[in-house]
Amino acid sequence: MGLKKYKPTTPSQRFKLVSSYDEITATAPEKSLVVPKKRTGGRNQTGKMTMRYIGGGHKKMYRLIDFKRDKEGIPAIVQTIEYDPNRSARIALLFYKDGEKRYIIAPQGLQVGQEIVSGRGVAPEVGNTMYLNEIPFGTVVHNIELNPGQGAKLARSAGSYAQLLSRDGKYAVLKMPSGETRLVLQTCRATIGSVSNPEHNLEVSGKAGRSRWQGRRPRNRGVAMNPVDHPMGGGEGRSTGGHPRTRKGTPSKGYKTRGKKASDKFIIERRKK
Repeated sequence: MGLKKYKPTTPSQRFKLVSSYDEITATAPEKSLVVPKKRTGGRNQTGKMTMRYIGGGHKKMYRLIDFKRDKEGIPAIVQTIEYDPNRSARIALLFYKDGEKRYIIAPQGLQVGQEIVSGRGVAPEVGNTMYLNEIPFGTVVHNIELNPGQGAKLARSAGSYAQLLSRDGKYAVLKMPSGETRLVLQTCRATIGSVSNPEHNLEVSGKAGRSRWQGRRPRNRGVAMNPVDHPMGGGEGRSTGGHPRTRKGTPSKGYKTRGKKASDKFIIERRKK
């Protein structure tokens, strides 16, 4: 996995820095594991635009990902490593010994032909899914469940991972990608290793057209609007707009919006500022 820099034969290629896709081994997805994905254009069921700056973009098919990894004790062979337009990480196609095929989020270092397995009593090797009460301390994990059998909810994006620090009663203590330390039930599953494509955050599109291909429309600033359109709009010349706030008037840029939640009791240490 690496980044590819282009010779600047056009202005848009001068700063373009995108993935080299060296790890990709297949160009077409497994037909039985894709479903159509409809675009909304930011509009709700009545056709009213409820989310701005969304529209256009290339057509996508959604890949059905196995976040539960509930085929316990049945080994699977990694058949391909593929690109997924719906997420920042790469995905891997597994062929199970009983004939079933499934997609998973590919961990960093997973190779084609490698055998992986999930369940109790398996080795803590990259790609294997284990229960938190069997994973050794200090191990890097991803695809972490919050409730047993629910499926992975945490550490799923490119390059992210959590670390198992200790165990406390029926809970495991995990350090999250954000730096937050929290409790997760030991009966939840997690996959060994970190998520693939760790250099995703270093990519540079190079031109506005790539954003349009991804379905993102131009986003205009609040200070460039009129007072009727935004709290920060209006003023003579290039005025700053006063205190930064959203279109509906909520302060932004550091204003805390998280209220009291039922999950607060599981958080030992907040994420870093």
